[in-house]
Amino acid sequence: MQSLSRGMAAVLDSFSHLFTLPTWAHIQVLLMGAILCQGARRVSSILRVMGLSKEKRFEEYHRVLNRAKWNSMAGAKILLGLLVQLLPESLPILIVVDDTIERRSGKKIKAKGCYRDACRSTQKLVVKCFGLKWVCLMLIVPLPWCKRPWTLPFMTILAPSKKANKARNREHKTSIDWTIIAIRVIARWLKRAFILIGDGGFACIRLGHACLKNNIILVSRLRLDAALYELAPNPGQGKLGRRREKGERLVQFRFLHPSLRNDQFLWAREKIQVQVMARITNCA
Repeated sequence: MQSLSRGMAAVLDSFSHLFTLPTWAHIQVLLMGAILCQGARRVSSILRVMGLSKEKRFEEYHRVLNRAKWNSMAGAKILLGLLVQLLPESLPILIVVDDTIERRSGKKIKAKGCYRDACRSTQKLVVKCFGLKWVCLMLIVPLPWCKRPWTLPFMTILAPSKKANKARNREHKTSIDWTIIAIRVIARWLKRAFILIGDGGFACIRLGHACLKNNIILVSRLRLDAALYELAPNPGQGKLGRRREKGERLVQFRFLHPSLRNDQFLWAREKIQVQVMARITNCA
């Protein structure tokens, strides 16, 4: 097996203490093969490109991803720290959150569920598929050899389906719940403010309140006809009954300006192109 270059070894040494010596040797092979491999980065394809297609103990490389014990959260913390060092001091920390579906089926896939397929669905036709839902958090980093910024993932959280949680007698958590947990952990790691960017699925009041408590700016897409309310007023002294959960309703965004009533929106449409790094999948 070829040894890593000094530059790559210096970066990867930060993760070596998370693994045992045998597991760390296998991880270096998987990493080099994932860089050299073309097409799907499966373990079998990685071993083939690394010249280990006739390896008798090939199952040891699969066990790195499905049986070996190592703290992925500690690895995410180290990776985020290395990525933040690439940011210029003048740029804010921009973290993108999104959920994606990994198509998987079979009796041994316990956490799978039936979700809407965003790639195949349209406004008129909804296509569903079985698979695993992952909540991905990525850091937007400008790179010197590319004009477009890249979104580099540093944390991926599995969000089991409601049926899977019920079978294990666990409390079900949605993508918003996992995102709230993730930003609380990231806020403790960074100890500084950052900007969280998500699509319309993350335009949630609970997520907004969690961001305020942790000094985080939330940027998301909100519908023009969204129902917004004032904060709930404090109950009067000696007043009985249930407390109000929300205050008076606010005016919708589409009625804030006269020109919006004629569908002449003042919003500007911008296109942002980014690159997303791939991850290794444990498939034969």
